[in-house]
Amino acid sequence: PIEAKAIRPWQIEECIMPQLLRIKDVLAKTGLSRSTMYVLIADGRFPAPVKLSVRCSAWPSDRVDAWIAARIAG
Repeated sequence: PIEAKAIRPWQIEECIMPQLLRIKDVLAKTGLSRSTMYVLIADGRFPAPVKLSVRCSAWPSDRVDAWIAARIAG
């Protein structure tokens, strides 16, 4: 028999689909300044945002998390 593990509600959201983070959330999560983040994006060293509409962009949380993990790993 397979044992079922207890899954917390926030774990379900993370497993199903990454969240879309707005710029304030990305800056808070990474500790970067807005200008530094855009320089890194232009250099291809930070994930580019996804356009949600003409005036709205967001970053997939899994890409931001992967970037942070790569910084920690060195």
